Amino acid sequence: MSVQLWTYIIVGITFALYIGIAIWSRAGSTKEFYVAGGNVSPLANGMATAADWMSAASFISMAGIIAFAGYDGSVYLMGWTGGYVLLALLLAPYLRKFGKFTVPDFIGERYYSKTARIVAVICALIVSFTYVAGQMRGVGVVFSRFLQVDITTGVIIGMVIVLFYAVLGGMKGITYTQVAQYCVLIFAFMVPAIFISIQMTGNPIPQLGMGATLNDGSGMFLLDKLNGLSTELGFAEYTDGSKSVTDVFAITLALMVGTAGLPHVIVRFFTVKRVRDARKSAGWALLLIAILYTTAPAVAVFAKTNLIHTVSNKDYSSMPLWFKNWEDTGLLIFDDKNKDGKIQYVANKMDNELTIDNDIMVLANPEIANLPAWVIALVAAGGLAAALSTAAGLLLVISSSVSHDLIKSIFKPNISEAGELWAARISATVAVIIAGYFGINPPGFVAAVVALAFGLAAASFFPAIVLGIFYKKMSKEGAVAGMIVGITLMLFYMLKFKFGLFDGGKDAVAGLSKDWWFGISPEGFGSIAMIVNFIVALLVNMFAPDPPEQVQEIVEDIRIPSGAGKAIVH
Repeated sequence: MSVQLWTYIIVGITFALYIGIAIWSRAGSTKEFYVAGGNVSPLANGMATAADWMSAASFISMAGIIAFAGYDGSVYLMGWTGGYVLLALLLAPYLRKFGKFTVPDFIGERYYSKTARIVAVICALIVSFTYVAGQMRGVGVVFSRFLQVDITTGVIIGMVIVLFYAVLGGMKGITYTQVAQYCVLIFAFMVPAIFISIQMTGNPIPQLGMGATLNDGSGMFLLDKLNGLSTELGFAEYTDGSKSVTDVFAITLALMVGTAGLPHVIVRFFTVKRVRDARKSAGWALLLIAILYTTAPAVAVFAKTNLIHTVSNKDYSSMPLWFKNWEDTGLLIFDDKNKDGKIQYVANKMDNELTIDNDIMVLANPEIANLPAWVIALVAAGGLAAALSTAAGLLLVISSSVSHDLIKSIFKPNISEAGELWAARISATVAVIIAGYFGINPPGFVAAVVALAFGLAAASFFPAIVLGIFYKKMSKEGAVAGMIVGITLMLFYMLKFKFGLFDGGKDAVAGLSKDWWFGISPEGFGSIAMIVNFIVALLVNMFAPDPPEQVQEIVEDIRIPSGAGKAIVH
């Protein structure tokens, strides 16, 4: 059977599974819609958290970035993995004990202020819409290649599927759908990685295959081979980095602390019964995430090596079918500058004739390696599972921010439960439409867009959450001022240096890197904006009244482990 037919079959089966789960687990109350009723087991919640966490950026784009950036791409591995550990150990148990299931809800109650809640809702919407833009682009990329439809049609199909199970099932439907999506995406990521590892090195474990010798009898290590191929084409050695230490540190820190402020991940810890279960599910999620994250560098090395072997200095007319199929999507472009009919893939931009979108590498990897059609189709299903699972979690954050944190908590406190549920579903529908627009008109490749969302979360939420948990005298005035200044600064920097908004439009972006403040890229500037947030919050706090005693007592209480008594002083 053809790749397209296999794709229709596998994607059709997975979509039917997701829709069936949504119908089975549809939400009948606001508690089920927001936190799945609070009765999800730690293992199921760990799988759902892993699927929620491993978005299209992790599945589709991260290995692609590592494939082209080499050592520099490691910032995504370090930042996202470290960030999850930070969230699981530093924040999640305390937020779970506080008992508020959205970040704006926590900030509104902890800082005893409607203004703080409204600012947090605005920040949550900005972060979530930036993040979901990357997911919908991922959906469009997969559909445009494997189902032979244009990106716009692909995004619309994805919107309909997400809308169905997110609006019908809420967090309950999303949770159990994400359990299935984790199984699909991890199987889809690992199967081709194992196949190619055996094919290239004879080792069935991709993580070990990446550092093994090639099985072609040369005795050369795979990474040495890739370094040699890279330097022959004028690129830096694959295992060398070109980013400054400052920028690497800043991006890693922004991704880490941004993770700890992501509202769609934090809410997952409210779907279990007890604080102890939140810790257990965090441990399960970390283990399940590590499977993909430790494999991604190997996938990147396999893909880059095979790509260079396949295209470099080869006749265009002899290119395999996968090359022409990706050309049709516009994500791979060959421009025969010297008209010799050969593909010149080199580092020099003036001479380079091949433009490759980072986002295609994982999806094209099985095709480049000439794997069976069913494996290629499986990867397409995995990419869709990764994008749709995270998109659903983000859409729930958006809908709950509007229905619970704005309508219920501020504008209409007496709204009935049925009315609030309808408001949540209508909000999710509107959010899906906006997300679809961003998917059709994306601001960049998946991981870059997602990295900006992490920067926005770092700049806005992280200081307010950390100070809210660990500094009982933190006032509402300080928290609000910090959030406003932090996210405004990050938005300004992002719009100026990523999109050239204040420098003559997008055409100016290519020349802006030399003007970065402190030599830090927009993806890493969230760490600077976060520090400014902390400074502003603490400075304003010096001149603000202390929080009420009952608030200080709540803050003290959430840091005491459940079942522990007060300390005895001798």
